[in-house]
Formats: sequence, C-alpha cells, structure tokens
Amino acid sequence: MAADFIDVALIFDPETRTVDAELGEDGDLLLDETALTPMLISLGTDRRARPDDALPQGRDALNVSSSFVTRRGWSGDALDAYGRRAGSRLWLMERAKQHELTDLFVMDAATEALRWAKAETGTPAQISVSWPRRNLLALTCRIGDTEFDYGLRVG
Repeated sequence: MAADFIDVALIFDPETRTVDAELGEDGDLLLDETALTPMLISLGTDRRARPDDALPQGRDALNVSSSFVTRRGWSGDALDAYGRRAGSRLWLMERAKQHELTDLFVMDAATEALRWAKAETGTPAQISVSWPRRNLLALTCRIGDTEFDYGLRVG
C-alpha cells in the first residue's frame, strides 16, 4: 500500500526550533510530497496529557492545577468522531532526566503520535532514541524514505 502525501511544505529550523511554511521563488506556497510535513505536525504539536501523566512542575502561573490548559492539547480533538488525537506527549519530557524510563516514554509518545503511518503506508514508523550528550535526547523517526531527526532538550 503506497502513500501519496501532498501537504503545504513545512520546514523545520533546528537552530530556532521553529517550523514555517515554505515559499517558492514565485511567492507561492511549496508542496511537500513526503511524510515530513505530517511528521512535523505529529511530533511538534502538543497532544493532551492523559489523566495519569505526570505534568512538568514549575509551569507559569496560568497553568495552575485547576486550569483547563494545564494538560494542553488541541481542542479540535473533542470533535473527532473516531476519538483520534493530534500531536505528541513529548512536551511532558521537558524536565525529564537521562534514564531508561525516559527512553521508554519517548518511544511510546513518538509511536503514539506517528500511529497514522501504518494506516497510511502499511508500515509503522521506525523510531529510535539516543543521548548524544547530557540533557539532549535525540529522536530519529522514519516513515518510508523520509527520516526526521529531532533533539529534545530535557532536564
């Protein structure tokens, strides 16, 4: 089962850790026919935390425990008739430590975020986690011929 991807091209800038739409020389939005754009959206958007997820401490005053925004997530998820959720729970790792449990959580969160890949391509996303240096967790995800490397600053 081959997947055909057509999306507005999003480009990730690792220096600023931001994503932006890409314009061509003629000023028109470029199209992306790879899995990169949906991967960027899936991994870079905050999925709502589960009720049993430990939330990072030290959040700003807006994120008090009684606040609706404490668990983040996209409000549009409530409208999905199939109960699907957008994004990933990787944001929960901002204060994590280098530990095997962190590796397992990141693998689980990335697998959850990229679960759509199996339905779209017939093959699940390939995901690996490593620690290239202290407080930097490297997440590598591959869908078909498209690979995305993402560094999570933790700790």
